[in-house]
Amino acid sequence: MSTSLKIATRESRLALWQAEHVRHLLTRQFGLNVELLGMTTRGDQILDRTLSKVGGKGLFVKELEVALEEDRAQLAVHSLKDVPMSLPEGFVLAAVLEREDPRDAFVSNHHADVMALPEGAVVGTSSLRRVVQLLALRPDLRIEPLRGNLDTRLRKLDDGGYDAIVLAAAGLKRLGLAQRIRAVFTPEQMLPAAGQGALGIEVRAERRALVEQLATLTDTPTWLAVHAERAVSRTLGGSCSMPLAAHAVWQDGRLQLSAALGDASRPAEPLLRAYADGQPADAAAADALGVAVARALLSQGGDAYLARLPQPDPA
Repeated sequence: MSTSLKIATRESRLALWQAEHVRHLLTRQFGLNVELLGMTTRGDQILDRTLSKVGGKGLFVKELEVALEEDRAQLAVHSLKDVPMSLPEGFVLAAVLEREDPRDAFVSNHHADVMALPEGAVVGTSSLRRVVQLLALRPDLRIEPLRGNLDTRLRKLDDGGYDAIVLAAAGLKRLGLAQRIRAVFTPEQMLPAAGQGALGIEVRAERRALVEQLATLTDTPTWLAVHAERAVSRTLGGSCSMPLAAHAVWQDGRLQLSAALGDASRPAEPLLRAYADGQPADAAAADALGVAVARALLSQGGDAYLARLPQPDPA
């Protein structure tokens, strides 16, 4: 196997931090010479429409996968919550790294937390998952779209366009911006997205030696947790059009998996919630846990919610 590798990465400050983090790991543990291949994806270019309307989070990874297919790079680093639940044929997640804080962060220049917002306050997010959970907490809030990279979103808040915005705590912490967090949402208030806070390394499946080498970087508790979370979404046909949250935590040797599903076309409809726990020792058992939770959501009427999902516009 070559001692030189290239990492395909988006060019946002957070994506570059993530790629540099992996580059440092590969250099330190394997003595590899690693370079970065910065790329702009369709998801970075389309900022006037929500992801749910233009094809979903896969828009953030497609160009990186093309670079892997053409051997311009040998691996790609992703925020796992941005990775589609089913990878294209010939691609695998070779490693999932230890998770950062998976929770959502409340960011505001004037208010301490979501419950301190005045009636009718404007909150920025383009995540349907966050929209339905915010409205479950505060039906009076006015939710407005918010796209762009992390720095762009913070600037829009500072320019006065919003009373508050909701961001992933992990991204803020990784970029040294933890001081911008006024409060973190508890899982009871807002369940995170499947895979939130975790980094995944994607490669071509045919690169078996590289796959085996990268697998040694995997944090097993994180991998099993996110595998269960992603199985919930995969079972339901998960996409950006689906207001679905799935979050698993280890407690006393058991994996506790919670999920919530909202109605995209009727955000004020009640959230459906489901829970299961187990002791998965491998990916198959974690997958089974996720499938059980997904079926519990369907049994509560989730199929009706899914039937009303909007269809994406052509990108």
